[in-house]
Amino acid sequence: MDYAVLDPLHAFGVKHPAWVRFWDMFCTVFSPEGFRLLGAVAVVVAVLRRNLRVILFLLTTIGLSGVLAQVAKDLVDRPRPVGALAASVSSSFPSGHATAAMVGVLALLTISAGMFSHRTRSVTIVLGVTVVLAVSFGRVAVNVHYPSDVVAGWALGYLWYLGWLLVIRPVGLARAAAPDKTPRALTAG
Repeated sequence: MDYAVLDPLHAFGVKHPAWVRFWDMFCTVFSPEGFRLLGAVAVVVAVLRRNLRVILFLLTTIGLSGVLAQVAKDLVDRPRPVGALAASVSSSFPSGHATAAMVGVLALLTISAGMFSHRTRSVTIVLGVTVVLAVSFGRVAVNVHYPSDVVAGWALGYLWYLGWLLVIRPVGLARAAAPDKTPRALTAG
């Protein structure tokens, strides 16, 4: 299945270098580093709002997703597809870009819950899905990943995100963290 997708994209890319440049640039902008930069901006906002759970959530999900992907790559050590049309380092499986896009989009959507109207929230979800799919397609289009690398990156990213979501349970950025106060029982008189 991998080569049934890679071979036509390789042939198209060889004939259309602008196509390859576009997808390579797109995947550079929406790279794991790009998602870490967005996560860092969100961490600053969370610090200003004194939202410790969001800070921890972003540092573990987005901040450590690169380590997770690299450990998985080192364990599997799958070579890149022959005929890659763009430069890429490390091994192929799983796609670090797909992992980072999945984690980054889900984490940022989670912490922004409550900040937008229902309609705007729907638009941000559609944009998030589009970014994940486009980044993933781009890595296959330039033949630096097999489609199975991308699917594995999605699965790894989703499980990483879900695990930390269940552990940290972040409160969205729309609500500033209030100092912990123990509710006092009403006393008579």
